[in-house]
Amino acid sequence: MKKVFLFLVCLFALQTVVMADDDKPIQVNQLPQPAQTFIKQYFSAAKVAMAKMETDLFDKSYDVIFTNGDKLEFDKRGAWTEVNCKYSSVPGNVIPAQIQKYVSTNYPDAKVLRIEKDKKDYEIKLSNGWEIKFDLKFNVIDIDN
Repeated sequence: MKKVFLFLVCLFALQTVVMADDDKPIQVNQLPQPAQTFIKQYFSAAKVAMAKMETDLFDKSYDVIFTNGDKLEFDKRGAWTEVNCKYSSVPGNVIPAQIQKYVSTNYPDAKVLRIEKDKKDYEIKLSNGWEIKFDLKFNVIDIDN
């Protein structure tokens, strides 16, 4: 009986591993509507190289990579979670006003190259190499170079 139970546990574990980290190429029109709107609003001139849906065990996310190297990440509802611009700056309207004000006051010559948000904080990377983390009330909680 122990061998049968162990076999079933191993089979379930193997199935879980196989289902995790499933990346599937998709068309841009298969993204959630908020993600499509975001792309049209802020990256309409950029050419999409690839879009994909990533399925983890309990979650789903979307990545869009442009031919110029810029990359967008969206959650399962289509809200942006990361905007990474390789050779240009993140569009100004994407960055919350409080973060823009902090950057323009403290780093007037720097551009925001990447912004990432999750349930706990925002993190930005500046063109001068600094990475700054803000809480959800836009207080600086970490600075790293």
